[in-house]
Amino acid sequence: MGHTAASATVSTAIIIVKTIILVLGGLITYFSLKAYRRTDARPLGLLSLGFGIITFGAAVAGAIHMFLDITLAEGVLVDAVVTMLGLMVITYSLYAR
Repeated sequence: MGHTAASATVSTAIIIVKTIILVLGGLITYFSLKAYRRTDARPLGLLSLGFGIITFGAAVAGAIHMFLDITLAEGVLVDAVVTMLGLMVITYSLYAR
């Protein structure tokens, strides 16, 4: 398999995985937001925000790699930074009262 074929395979795999992340993350965000609205518990609101950030970041990072002129490594870095921010919010949600 040549370099171009391998790149196409990796790009296709990224699209598939990012789509699955978007669907699963969207569902988690939706259900946690629904629980927040039902209970009005601030930690659940923060939890849904954290998952929303992670899901949004995964989608945006995949899109900017595919449509903008950035390297795969730069796309991974964007994804990692947004994931870190989302996990920080989730961690805080577990300690919030």
